[in-house]
Amino acid sequence: MSDFSFLGSFEPNAILRGAQLTLVGANRALQNPAIFTNTHYRQAAYAVAAGIVIRLILLIPTWSVRALIVIAGLFTDLSQVTWDEKLVNGTRFLEHSVLQLPFFLMSLIRYMSPAMDQMFMDSLAWVDRTYVQKHHSEDPAALRAMYYPNLRLYDTRGSEVERKPRHSTSDAVTAFLKRFGKRTATSLVVYLASFLPYIGPLVLPAASFYTFNKAVGWQPAVIIFGSSVFVPKRYLVRFLQSYFSSRGLMRELLEPYFSRLHFSPQQKKMWFKEREGVLYGFALAFFIILKIPLLGVLIYGIAEASTAYLITKITSPPPPPAEAELFKQRDIKWVNKHEFLSLPLDKLDKLNIKASGRLLHPEMVGSPVPTKQFA
Repeated sequence: MSDFSFLGSFEPNAILRGAQLTLVGANRALQNPAIFTNTHYRQAAYAVAAGIVIRLILLIPTWSVRALIVIAGLFTDLSQVTWDEKLVNGTRFLEHSVLQLPFFLMSLIRYMSPAMDQMFMDSLAWVDRTYVQKHHSEDPAALRAMYYPNLRLYDTRGSEVERKPRHSTSDAVTAFLKRFGKRTATSLVVYLASFLPYIGPLVLPAASFYTFNKAVGWQPAVIIFGSSVFVPKRYLVRFLQSYFSSRGLMRELLEPYFSRLHFSPQQKKMWFKEREGVLYGFALAFFIILKIPLLGVLIYGIAEASTAYLITKITSPPPPPAEAELFKQRDIKWVNKHEFLSLPLDKLDKLNIKASGRLLHPEMVGSPVPTKQFA
């Protein structure tokens, strides 16, 4: 087997395992009977409706361009030119591949409703419950600690020391718009700079080198730079945007976890760095699925539910809030990463970590897996 250790956390095996966790997590999430309640049915209906609205909004620029071309056609003969179709296709490419407007609108929805946060916590409780049921015949002392019982005790504003005033929905939306606006502006500037004479053809390869040099080091970044010189601009833009958008998606999906465990910026950076390959594989698979027309917002909800399963594989069970500071310092390092990446797909529970003195929560022990209820 080839040695990809020089790629660090971004090795192919980690990316593949992340994609596998997408499928396993989605399957586990869809088995949760809580999804089949009236509340989630309504949320699903709202999600599909939001998908339709997003689809219509995204069609406005293309329709506008087509309308202008039709008007121009009244005064000039367009039958012998091709710039009109190029303009329409260019507008569509700019919307979807450069500005990532579909992803932006879907991500914005999470800040308008607490449904995604509740989806994550409900799914985390379901993952704990099914774990106990799956291993009910084993020694409880050998099982991992639960995630949900302690995590639900954390205040989303942080501990008493770091507690901040509650922010309104408008504050959260404003912060999100600033983050997305900065990323979008950078993408647009880089894309437009690629049309400059002489240096234009090197802009996107240079951007790819800069991006991956920080992520995986200079050796693979040089390889990517060298190969990207010969890749058509359209495909290179999609490649870079898939990387940035997948990272952005993963950060949004993990927001319910980090809103309770308040890592410092440096700790959070190191936490992501340690798990970057798996997170990228997980988010990339969902990013691709999210492109399904109309159903994107609904799939976003499934992605959030699946993230609860992901958390139980790449982190340790959280302790009570009083022990949070020591836990955050320790959990930056993914202690069983290499062992987990080498596990067969059907043995993913094998390396679950125990937390001394906090193995099973009374609510979970002996609790049967609930059957589907339509209430």
